[in-house]
Amino acid sequence: MQLGQRQLLTTTRETKSGLYLADATGAEVLLPGKYIPENVKTGDKVEVFIYKDSEDRLVATTQTPKITLHQFAYLPVKTVNAYAAFVDWGLDKDLFVPYKEQPQKLIAGKSYLFYLYLDAQTDRLAASANVGRFLNNDNLTLQANEEVEIMIWEPTDLGYNVIINHSHRGLLYRNELFTPVQIGETHTAYIKKIREDNKIDVQLQKTGYDNIEPNAAKILEQLKNNKGFLPLTDNSAPETITQQLQMSKKTFKKAIGLLYKQQVIRLAAEGIYLNEEK
Repeated sequence: MQLGQRQLLTTTRETKSGLYLADATGAEVLLPGKYIPENVKTGDKVEVFIYKDSEDRLVATTQTPKITLHQFAYLPVKTVNAYAAFVDWGLDKDLFVPYKEQPQKLIAGKSYLFYLYLDAQTDRLAASANVGRFLNNDNLTLQANEEVEIMIWEPTDLGYNVIINHSHRGLLYRNELFTPVQIGETHTAYIKKIREDNKIDVQLQKTGYDNIEPNAAKILEQLKNNKGFLPLTDNSAPETITQQLQMSKKTFKKAIGLLYKQQVIRLAAEGIYLNEEK
């Protein structure tokens, strides 16, 4: 039984309380009646999430949690008292956040970034808002230009701290953002640079030639939507290019250079024209 994870288990027997499910070792867990899918019979496989109920017993549910063990998620706080907070994580039973795992006072109705861990003393699932202590950049296997998943964590003077692959800390620079981002959002990103101290810079677009073709396609789409013309040139202000195309001026110049070389566009003093024959 993998506490805090979704897994496929086999139905073994039915009782008044619900269905019992078993893993490969024969260990069983109860799936209460209200969670049983229609037309399930003995021997069928059922995907469930395993957690503990209020009486500290393992229990299964077919509800989908918003967070699983050793993962991060942006979740709303439902209630707060002097000892703990309780978070909506998509299950009937709210998720427990100990007072010691609240670096700031949590407020009911607001959302925060949490990490789901297994408490060593109680062997229960709990959440922590002190997410930084669960990130480690000591032993990295990442490489420059590698595609990763990031979660927006917190704003900084330079941009945003991000969580990389639910494991590492990284930085997304504000001056390289061409669309707004929000805390808790996940994005596909790329490793820009790994520094000597293992600090990681990330960006939302690929670097170099890999980034030219998708941006060239974006320019073509804009040209087609604007009757074959865009009032942008090499002399256009970077802010104007970013506002209209959500890309840097450097990327814009590379992309139009490729389109011009392929004779897809015509460059003029007043802007870019789409070649009709293309």
